[in-house]
Amino acid sequence: MAQAITDATFEELVLKSDKPVLVDFWAAWCGPCRMVGPIIEEIGHEYEGKAVVGKVDVDANQEFAAKYGIRNIPTVLVFQNGEVVGRQVGVAPKQTYTAAIDALLS
Repeated sequence: MAQAITDATFEELVLKSDKPVLVDFWAAWCGPCRMVGPIIEEIGHEYEGKAVVGKVDVDANQEFAAKYGIRNIPTVLVFQNGEVVGRQVGVAPKQTYTAAIDALLS
């Protein structure tokens, strides 16, 4: 399951993680975000223990959305060792997201 990540937990869960991290920046009112949401949840289940998968509600948590220049949602960022190593703006197939994680796990 995808973790809810807030401005307060972002540093601990994302930047300090020793595993690859996939973060979905979304909002409840965003139609395309509702399309991506179930995909992110699935990936969260599949990669449990191997990667951190989380979601940031940009309406409630604007600090890191601003820091990473999130202007369009959904935007999915992939982090490794606290650095952004991948970015996908808009809706993409599940394989796009899993390939980004798999590349970091191999």
